[in-house]
Amino acid sequence: MILMEHIVREGHPILRTRAEEMTFPLTEEDRKLAADMLQYLINSQDEEAAEKYDLRPGIGLAANQVNSSKRMFALHLTDDNGEQLSFVAINPKIVSHSVEQTYIESGEGCLSVDRAVPGYVPRYARITAKFKTVDGEERKMRFKGLPAIAFQHELDHLNGILFYDHINEQNPFAEIPDATPFIRE
Repeated sequence: MILMEHIVREGHPILRTRAEEMTFPLTEEDRKLAADMLQYLINSQDEEAAEKYDLRPGIGLAANQVNSSKRMFALHLTDDNGEQLSFVAINPKIVSHSVEQTYIESGEGCLSVDRAVPGYVPRYARITAKFKTVDGEERKMRFKGLPAIAFQHELDHLNGILFYDHINEQNPFAEIPDATPFIRE
């Protein structure tokens, strides 16, 4: 079971390293890591489990955040229609995106960053992504709103990028051209 103590924090070199492509079939160890990452997110959003295990709530978790340099992340959240999205993406790629951008008005957070970093993080408002499931099935999905933002945040992790790298240093709350804020409800 993944706990907060297993999540590496900013300053750890793996967070600045590009994760390595995975090959199929996955090893039992990789399958277990995928299941454990998704279970962390599920537990972290369950009030009772989060309190019992002292978990910070999260909607996404990349393998390098648990010190594994693999191109894999888990997402567990609801989309704009209230549909539950819960999956592990292996070797994910964005194949197309909107010109329009978005950002979370209150800023982004990260399980590997133990401090608030104020500022807008520009993201594509809509993306089409391809990835493989743990069973090696190719998936192509479209995301918008929070799922699109979360997918891009986790994909950045796999490329050694942290969310605050996108914040305008001179003016963290500068208006972003062609962007509409995403407002959490």
